[in-house]
Amino acid sequence: MGIARAQDEESERREFEDFRKTLVALAATERSKENDDFKGLMSSHIADLDFQQDKLVCVTSGVSFLGLALVNRLLLRGYSVRILVDNQEDVEKLREMQVSGEMMMACNNKISVVMARQTEIQGLMEAFDGCRGVFHTSAFVDPSGISGYSKSMAEIEVKASENVMKACARTASVRNCVLTSSLLACIWRDSSQHDLPLLVNHDSWSNEALCMEKKLWFALGKLKAEKVAWKIAEEMSLKLTTICPGLITGPQFSHRNPTATIAYLKGAQEMYAKGLLATVDVIRLAEAHVAVFEAMNKTAFGRYICFDRIIERDEEAEKLASEIGIPPNRISGNSLEFIPTHFELSNKKLNNLMSRTIRN
Repeated sequence: MGIARAQDEESERREFEDFRKTLVALAATERSKENDDFKGLMSSHIADLDFQQDKLVCVTSGVSFLGLALVNRLLLRGYSVRILVDNQEDVEKLREMQVSGEMMMACNNKISVVMARQTEIQGLMEAFDGCRGVFHTSAFVDPSGISGYSKSMAEIEVKASENVMKACARTASVRNCVLTSSLLACIWRDSSQHDLPLLVNHDSWSNEALCMEKKLWFALGKLKAEKVAWKIAEEMSLKLTTICPGLITGPQFSHRNPTATIAYLKGAQEMYAKGLLATVDVIRLAEAHVAVFEAMNKTAFGRYICFDRIIERDEEAEKLASEIGIPPNRISGNSLEFIPTHFELSNKKLNNLMSRTIRN
């Protein structure tokens, strides 16, 4: 992949599965007790929680596809995690995860839940108080289902990013922040104005006008949300890094992450034709977030592109389409010619896209 150390994918899968089985066993043990533990997680007196402060971090949208993987990864690394939710429905989702064993709710001294709206800076500051780091996963869902990521959702995401960054900067305990952006914030550029092939790297930014013209609202939302985050970080001296992942995949990803999956693939035919349709496994992405966060006090800074595969053959496009449940021509198209060299992006250069690489 383009970030963190290269590892054998199968060993990671086994590690995650072993971890999941352990959680199931813990959940089964907890169900034999009187089930009042979860109520204790929702506390208005966050400062009174007995955590090791140097290892306490907050994850926004911790019930999302990426958020859940990130929370589990942080727990494996020994962190205490505060999950930020903004509605009662997410609290119920966490209760279900406790029962199913998807999350280590049995360890009350390692995980807590706090409710705060990302539209209210003061509430966010109270949620972040005591945390040394914040992971803003920017995971938004379509309240209407999978009808798509609309222009209004892009505006909501930008405002939430602005509020989270301001809250981080104003909270004394917060030292570092990691923002999840998207590869789409890098690749949508007008190549007609360039004589030389374009290289996609951490200095690449999508063109806002082009995103508007093509109605690429997901790309626009990620682009503007990341830009406003960098603006605030510079103005308020917040230590920030951003990760720009490809399409996030993993077990049942299209069902567990439908809004982002469908929204990401708007313009998929053009991305595929230009060799820019990249994916990343959610477990690897979660590991990359933690690796960058842990290196921020040493060498990590700026933006990081993160992916582990490029969809460049018809059979790969067909497989991806099948996993999502859409016709293959929604990705591969019928008339576009595959031209990967146009953007200097191919499997041969997969590991060269990141000029800054984190190795543990």
